[in-house]
Amino acid sequence: MRSASMMLLIAVCGLVGCNSTSTLAPHSTVRNYNGTAAVGDFLTINIDSAAQTITYKNYTNGDQGTVPYTVNADGTYAITDPNGNLLAAYEVPGSVLMVETGKAGPNHNTPALITAIETAAASIHTFAGRSFNYIQFRTSSGGMELGTVSVDAQGDIQHDSYWPFGVLSQSQNSFHGGTFPASSVQEDASGNFFTINESNSSQDFVFGTQNGFFAVDTGNGTILGLPKASSKNFDSSHAGTYTAVFYEKPNAQMGPNNVESGTPAQGKASVTITAGGLVTITDNQNNLLASGTLAAVADTSYLYDGTSNTLTDPCYGLFTFRSSTANSQQDVFVLFQGNAVLFSSFETGLPIQSGATYTYFYGVGVN
Repeated sequence: MRSASMMLLIAVCGLVGCNSTSTLAPHSTVRNYNGTAAVGDFLTINIDSAAQTITYKNYTNGDQGTVPYTVNADGTYAITDPNGNLLAAYEVPGSVLMVETGKAGPNHNTPALITAIETAAASIHTFAGRSFNYIQFRTSSGGMELGTVSVDAQGDIQHDSYWPFGVLSQSQNSFHGGTFPASSVQEDASGNFFTINESNSSQDFVFGTQNGFFAVDTGNGTILGLPKASSKNFDSSHAGTYTAVFYEKPNAQMGPNNVESGTPAQGKASVTITAGGLVTITDNQNNLLASGTLAAVADTSYLYDGTSNTLTDPCYGLFTFRSSTANSQQDVFVLFQGNAVLFSSFETGLPIQSGATYTYFYGVGVN
C-alpha cells in the first residue's frame, strides 16, 4: 500500500500544482490539511513535525485524536494510533498528504486512502461566477459519475451529471440535475471550507486548492472539480505516458439495500496518449484495461445533444470513448489538469439488462 500511496501522492501533486522542489523548500513545523476519501469521510489533519504528532478530526464519523509518528527510511510516516484509525502516511510538506486509514466510514471499519490537500482559504465566493467539469469517485453504485457544476454570482449552485450505472436500473435515469441555493451553504468559521446542506439532511464538505481545482467530500464519495477548457478540442500537449494508480471493482452487482457486491483492488497503471488522442490504459501486469480515441463530450450525441435529455453543457475539456464488442460495452472518460490525467471506466454486458453485473475502475496519473 505504501508504494501505491506514493504513486497517488505524485499524481495528486500534478493536480494541485506541486513541484519537484516542494520537499526541499523551507516549511513550517505545523502544517494543516483538508482531506477526503472515496469511502465518504471528510477530515482536517494537522502535522507538527517538531513534536512529531498528527492531530486529526473526522467530521463524518466523529473520530479524532492526536497521535505520534516516526519517519521511516523511505520517507513514509509510521503512525502509532491506539484506536487504529491512522496507520501510515506520506507527505510533501505544505502541499499534499496521503494517509492510510483502517477504520473509515460511518461504521468505523472500512480501510481507505485519504487524499489531503494543504489548507487554503475557500468560500462559496471562491468559485462564484465560474463553471467546472467534475468527476466523482466512489466505492458503490457503479463507482463513478461525471458532469458539470456552476456557481452564479449569488452563490447558487447548479449541477448536471451522467451516471453510467443508471442504464442498468429501470427505476433510474442516467442523467440527473439539480440546484443548491446559496441558503444551503454554510461557511466554516475557519474560512478554509464550507458545507452544503442537502435536502436529505446530509452535508457535503467543499475545499479548494491553489489553482482553482476543488474537492467535495460527500457521503457517497469524492468529487473532484476542474476548470473547463476554452475549447472542446483535444490539446496535443497532453500526449505522453502517465504513471497512475487506480481503483477497480470487477463483476460488481447491486443487491438488496443498495449493497454492491464485488471484490475491489488497487494497483498501478500506465496511460499512454498519442498526439491524435489515442488512449491505451494497461495495468502493471501489462493487461489491457481500455483503448480508444478520445472524442469531446460536446461531440458525443448520446451524452450531449443540446436537449434536456442529455447533459445541459458541452463540458469543454471532458473527453470520452466507447468500445463495444458483440457481448460488452465500455465507456471511458478522461479529464486533464496540468500534467495530470483523471480517468474512469464503466463496462457492462450487451444487450444491457437491468440488474446485470458490471466492472468499473478509476484513477489518477501524472506525466
